[in-house]
Amino acid sequence: MLDFEEDRLHEECGVFGIFGHPDAAAITALGLHALQHRGQEAAGIVAFDGKRFHPERRLGLVGDHFSSQRTIERLPGSAAVGHVRYSTAGGTILRNVQPLFAELDSGGLALAHNGNLTNGLALRRELVRQGAIYQSTSDTEVVLHLVARSRRGRILDRFIEALRQLEGAYSLVALTNKKLIGVRDPLGIRPLVLGELDGHYILASETCALDIIGARFVRDVENGEVVVISEKTAGNPTGLESHKPFPPMQARPCIFEYIYFSRPDSIVHGRHVYDVRKRMGAQLAAEAPVDADVIVPVPDSGVPAAIGFSQASGLPFELGIVRNHYVGRTFIQPRQSVRELGVRLKHSANRSVVRGKRIVLIDDSIVRGTTSLKIVQMMREAGAKEVHFRISSPPITHPDYYGIDTPRREKLLAATHSLEEMRQYIGCDSLAFLSVDGIYRAMGEDGRNAARPQFTDHCFTGDYPTHLTDIADEPGRRQLSLLAETA
Repeated sequence: MLDFEEDRLHEECGVFGIFGHPDAAAITALGLHALQHRGQEAAGIVAFDGKRFHPERRLGLVGDHFSSQRTIERLPGSAAVGHVRYSTAGGTILRNVQPLFAELDSGGLALAHNGNLTNGLALRRELVRQGAIYQSTSDTEVVLHLVARSRRGRILDRFIEALRQLEGAYSLVALTNKKLIGVRDPLGIRPLVLGELDGHYILASETCALDIIGARFVRDVENGEVVVISEKTAGNPTGLESHKPFPPMQARPCIFEYIYFSRPDSIVHGRHVYDVRKRMGAQLAAEAPVDADVIVPVPDSGVPAAIGFSQASGLPFELGIVRNHYVGRTFIQPRQSVRELGVRLKHSANRSVVRGKRIVLIDDSIVRGTTSLKIVQMMREAGAKEVHFRISSPPITHPDYYGIDTPRREKLLAATHSLEEMRQYIGCDSLAFLSVDGIYRAMGEDGRNAARPQFTDHCFTGDYPTHLTDIADEPGRRQLSLLAETA
């Protein structure tokens, strides 16, 4: 068996918030369970009971800490925000676990963030020079300091003033004494949806978090929108307000939400993720057909695309690689020989499927290529006659600075190797990727609009969003490389 996790695009983070429900903490814990795929390093919930804020933050999985009645009882109140974390800026230590909390002159503020602030390091240094004292190394704490330093009267105005100083990708949920606030960055890179349960509004990273609690999907929070949820009054009978504090911009959501990050059963900006991934596989079959006997997905992320490839090509779909879902994080052993045994815990070849066959392996992406090499070796050791690799996204040639943990460019296989060099390194008989226009066609577009790209796709194209135009200069590269190194 093989452990594929070290050569993956690691998840960003997931956020959840609910206002006015008597079981706010329990519902938040369930929502975080559904968002666990977005971050497995830490989880946290902050609840408010009308008088006090109650935080619980833990390293590890949601189910390890938030499944007991005793823990939920320590989180009383009718409003709560939660977070699951994969560290992209700041290390995995307890003080970085979100939601972060601060007592301001106007009351408490709990904040959970999905994304990465590309100017977070510069803002942090300036605030420290001005006397700010930081408790974490997370870029999210910058937002708390900016809100605290604002001289605006209302907490919402202070929050918006802080947002106007941020650059990068962010979906935020914040809880104050009286309000639940949700916001997406002006480009809408990171996702955020609005839901409703028993008359109470919910904010979540994905619709799957609404489904697990039986909530109704209301709509996506728009790019650059600030949503404010509070008690219903005569002047505000719905308890919901929408603000647009930023100049209008064309939305450019992250295309990797469809390729890898979102759960297959989620709906992202009106598109069913599962259906999109199947279309990516079908488009790949049209662009890169292969004479073979069987289609084999790399579990689990390659499964929908492999189904689409199989249906389009007429080749049978088989589970030639079996994943053990009951193995957690592989423990670290002292000797290399024992560590090599440890990486065989999670995946193994289904020899009866691949022996003597010409197989087509389907995966969603190649990062460093080390995992792909091991998969091909595993298939050959299991008796595969030929191994053809098909990837349901374009080659990853550029790093990300918006919340995806990608290596520096020199560590990306496609950035340093030609297609033939990649094939030789991986050891497969043929290798092909979905084209950039092909992935857009799978999304229902005619193709990529080079003048006004419909999605954030810089990992494939090098076309970073406009507010990172300095990425091409050396100081910009140094700062962004430092951000990537601290992830």
